[in-house]
Amino acid sequence: MDIWIIRNGEKVGPIHDYEARRKIESGELTRDTPAWHEGLDAWRPLGEIAIFKDEFNWVHHDDLDSGPTHEEEEAALLAAATPPPLPIGPVLWRRFWARWLDIHVYVAVWWLSMWVSGRQIEAVLNNIWIMVVQLVPWFIVESILIHRFGTTPGKWLLGLRVANTNGTPLSLAAATLRSFRVLVGGVGFGFSLLALFCQTLSYFTAKRLGNALWDHAGGHRVQSRPLVAWRIIVAVCVFLAALQLQMAVIAPYVLKNAAEAFPFLKEELEKTPPWHLPQR
Repeated sequence: MDIWIIRNGEKVGPIHDYEARRKIESGELTRDTPAWHEGLDAWRPLGEIAIFKDEFNWVHHDDLDSGPTHEEEEAALLAAATPPPLPIGPVLWRRFWARWLDIHVYVAVWWLSMWVSGRQIEAVLNNIWIMVVQLVPWFIVESILIHRFGTTPGKWLLGLRVANTNGTPLSLAAATLRSFRVLVGGVGFGFSLLALFCQTLSYFTAKRLGNALWDHAGGHRVQSRPLVAWRIIVAVCVFLAALQLQMAVIAPYVLKNAAEAFPFLKEELEKTPPWHLPQR
């Protein structure tokens, strides 16, 4: 279970219940620390939350603080009516599709620019170093967009915004570091199997921590708002259009390489030759 607490007048979280238990045992959290988790209608003292009651029975009362500070009490009263939204469950999937919507739109434009400029598409596909750095320009752009606007086209369509835990915008340095972490640990430079591994690991890590690893490490959170139908429709249409544009450029060369690697496919491909853009 993920919970939020109030320390020094600020909301902190989400933190997993096992981490909260560790903090209780070390004396960092007291029985009177304001806390909230999904299902509660308001902030409650940590000692009144069922899953933590037994924890305080093992803690010597002499080791506990006397109670919340004046700032913590004021913050708890202000926050009582508006518990923080949980960045888990469906929001994780919105983050996933927003991420890949941005990437696929960028990649589609990238391949189209390669074709328009007369580059040898097959040579580009077979150049491992070009493919390694293919996504780097996008993540540079993403860091600038996150710094300036807190969102990207994909995140905007799906109602997401990145901010610090206190709601302030990310600095350019923080946004750049976040994008680098996503590029390396989140999407594995876009390589298919590595990207699948990184995304799977990121999903289970986010479920455990209550936040993506790069946001947890940087002290950021992704704010969400309710989705409306037109945003979903536009996102789906843009995603499919981006895939179609990519295939229009690279499909003939990908299928050619597949036929060379797997001779039994050659006859089938000759029966139904793939469509492709006119040769330049």
